[in-house]
Amino acid sequence: MPVTPPIRHLHPGAWWLWALGLATAASRTTNPFLLLLIAAVAGFVVAARRTDAPWARAYGAFLKLGLVVLGIRMLFFVVLGGDVPGTHVLITLPQLPLPHWAQGVRIGGPITLEGLLFALYQAMMLAVLLACIGAANALANPARLLRSLPGALYEAGVAVVVALTFAPNLVADVQRLRAARRLRGRTERGARALLTVGIPVLESALERSVSLAAAMDTRGFGRTADVPAAVRRTTAALTLAGLLGVCVAVYGLLGADGTAWALPLLALGTLAAVAGLALGGRRAVRSRYRPDPWGLREWLVAGSGAAVAAVMVTLGPGYTDALNPPVVPLAVPLLPLLPALAIAVGLLPALAAPLPPRAAPPSTTARSSGPKDSR
Repeated sequence: MPVTPPIRHLHPGAWWLWALGLATAASRTTNPFLLLLIAAVAGFVVAARRTDAPWARAYGAFLKLGLVVLGIRMLFFVVLGGDVPGTHVLITLPQLPLPHWAQGVRIGGPITLEGLLFALYQAMMLAVLLACIGAANALANPARLLRSLPGALYEAGVAVVVALTFAPNLVADVQRLRAARRLRGRTERGARALLTVGIPVLESALERSVSLAAAMDTRGFGRTADVPAAVRRTTAALTLAGLLGVCVAVYGLLGADGTAWALPLLALGTLAAVAGLALGGRRAVRSRYRPDPWGLREWLVAGSGAAVAAVMVTLGPGYTDALNPPVVPLAVPLLPLLPALAIAVGLLPALAAPLPPRAAPPSTTARSSGPKDSR
């Protein structure tokens, strides 16, 4: 009997590095064409490589959340206005007089086309950032991501993974209950429907939490080894100093000035954080069953996201008006060729990542095995 080879899964860290690279590229531009291109690249890769697992539905939820953020941002601009000067007045709302201590803030007043476009570009950037994070959640298995975390981050990783797993299961429970209500002919809407659906969902969530806690306790989650106090203090100091150094260095790299001191600080912070995580891993007492390998496919997927981010950051000084088109004077944004080609490199995971396992189609033999018609 032939032995079926094991299914090859891509390392979840590669998906997150790819998505963070796209998110970094989105944070460097407000050009609507480039932002739409980044969203299209993320959506195409998700459609080509996501599985049938519950967390794979997270991309649609993040897209809806991005649309909500876009709508809220536009509503805030219409109500509160902005400091973008403009000559094309679309509508003038009644302005509410405010006291002298609220100078610089207005409620109502003229709504210009330039200000509306500026708010739209900023909101699109936030929506695309959410779409990139949703792509990572839809492609990376949270349980396998937990197994790949360093030992020092194991406890925090358990909490984060449980939280990330709860949301897709909650969406699946709501969809299952709504389908059951439709089959029973119940079409209530509004607060009554929310109560009839919310109570079973909360009950299911509580049962799942109790079962998960019992399973984790049985498998020995939370066990730690005895480590001297000096090692614990050194670990905390190195990890905290390293992460703070990395955050300050990344802030300096994203700014216009600061690359001269940011790169050495980034290297020192990374070394300190790695040393702290290595020391902190001595407290974790656990074993790994079939750890996820990091091979050529992972390097290609993670490298494509890193390449997109690196090119967009490098092109920033030379493509200022193309990456961040001004709204005054009013003009149609252009699509720069080189940044667009760099973003297209993010499509590489659609070819390099292994094909996901799909659900098997329903068998036809089961339907034909029933009793035949006597007629």
